[in-house]
Amino acid sequence: MNGIFRQLALAALLLVPLAGAAESAGQGASPEVTVVRIQGPIGQTQQDYIQRGILAADEAGSELLIIKLDTPGGLLNVTQKIVQDILASPVPVAVYVYPRGASAGSAGLFITLSAHVAAMAPATNIGAASPVQMGSGAALTPPPNRPNGEEEDSGDVEENDGERQMTTQERKMFEYAESYVEAIARLRDRNVEWAKAAVRDAAAIPADEALEKRVIDLIAEDLRDLLEKVDSWEIEDRVLNTAAAKITRIEMTPGERFLKFLFNPQIMFILMLVAIYGIIGELSNPGAIFPGTAGVIALVLLLYAVAAVPVNIAGFLLIAFAIALMLAELFTPSFGLLTVGGAISFALGSLMLFDDLGPAFALSWYYIVPAAILTALFFSFVVSSGLRAQLTGVKMGSETLRGRRVKAVRDVGPDGGKVYFDGEYWNAVSRTEIPAGSFCRILGNRGLTLDVEPLGDQSENGGDRS
Repeated sequence: MNGIFRQLALAALLLVPLAGAAESAGQGASPEVTVVRIQGPIGQTQQDYIQRGILAADEAGSELLIIKLDTPGGLLNVTQKIVQDILASPVPVAVYVYPRGASAGSAGLFITLSAHVAAMAPATNIGAASPVQMGSGAALTPPPNRPNGEEEDSGDVEENDGERQMTTQERKMFEYAESYVEAIARLRDRNVEWAKAAVRDAAAIPADEALEKRVIDLIAEDLRDLLEKVDSWEIEDRVLNTAAAKITRIEMTPGERFLKFLFNPQIMFILMLVAIYGIIGELSNPGAIFPGTAGVIALVLLLYAVAAVPVNIAGFLLIAFAIALMLAELFTPSFGLLTVGGAISFALGSLMLFDDLGPAFALSWYYIVPAAILTALFFSFVVSSGLRAQLTGVKMGSETLRGRRVKAVRDVGPDGGKVYFDGEYWNAVSRTEIPAGSFCRILGNRGLTLDVEPLGDQSENGGDRS
C-alpha cells in the first residue's frame, strides 16, 4: 500500500513542473501585429484591401492592425465605408502616416481620425479635407480657393436661380462633411474644432503641430518605434502587447493591384482612346479583327472602372461631340475646320472628364494635348481612308463589267454573238435575240464571254453605266 502512495506522489511531482512549463509556454507566445499599406488616391480597391486586412488581423489574433497611409484624398462614399470598417473593427486599428514626406490629405484625415491610434512620422502633414461636389457623389480633396468660413453673397445668389442651386449643393456638402468629421473626432476624443476647420477652411498642419493640437496621439520615427510607444496602451478594455510583436504584412493581391491600376484616371483615359480607335477603326476597315477586339475589351474595362470612379457628364458629352465633328469632316468640305473644332472639343472634354474629382484625380495636359492631336490625325487619315475605300466603286475585276452598256456588232443570241466594249471585241451570249447595232447591258462574264441582255434605251451612249 505504501508503495502505491509513493508512486502517486512521484507522478504528481512530475506533472506539476510539466503543467507549469505548458502554462509558461502559452504565456510566452509571441504577439503579432498586422500591417497594410495604402498609397495614392482612396478608391474602392483600397476599401476592399483594408477590409481584408481587418479580417486577417482578427483571424490571426493580432494585437493591432496598422494602416500605413500616404494619400492626397479620395472619394467620399468610399472614405465613409473605410471609416465604418475601422469603427466596427474587432481589432484595434492604428493609422500611421508614413514615410517622411507622406500626407493624410482630405480623405486621409477622416481615416486617421477614426483610428484607435493616430500616429504620424516626422515631416508629414494632415488636413485640407474640403469636399468637392460632382455629378454622382463627392471627393475629399483640397478645393480651389474658398474664403475661410465665408458664405457667398446672398444678393448675388438670388439674382441667378442656377447659381443659387449650385451654392445650395455646395453648402449642403460642406455642412455634411463638417458634421461627419466632428462626430468622428468627438468619438475618438480628438480636436473637434480643428477637424471642422480642416473641412471648412481646408486647414492643414505638420505632424508636430498635429500632436500639439491633439489631432493625433503620437509621432513615431518608424514602425518599430510606433510599436514600442503604444505598448501597454489600453484600448477598449484591451492592453496592447506590441513592444516585441511579430510584424505580419498583408500585401495587395494581383487582382487588387490590377483594379487599383485600372481605377487610375490616366489609365481610364487611355482605355477610352483605345476603345474609340479600335471600334471606329474596325467599322471603317472591316475585317481587321484586332482593332475591334482591342476596342471592345478596352470599352468593357472602361465601363467597369467608370462604375467605381464617376466621370463628369459634360466632359463625356464634349468628347462625343468631338467625335461627331471629326466624322462630319469626312462628308463635309469644311477645309479642316470641323476637325480643328473637334480637337478643341476633345481637349476641353478630356480636361473636364475627371475635373470634379479634384487635383488627386486630375488629368495632365501632357496627356490631353497629344491625345487630341492623335485623335484628329486618326480620323483625318485612318478613318477617312477606310470610309473612302468602302464608298468608292469597284475598280478592278469582273465586278467592274456588270451594268455596263455595250453595242452588239453581230447578232447576239443563245448561240453567241459579238459586242464592242472598251475598244475590244468580245464574245457574248443572250437568252433574248439582240440584233446587230443594238445596245445591251452586261450581266456578268464567263471567262472571255459576256452574258448580256437587251436594253430598251438604244441611245449612242454605249460605254456608260446605266
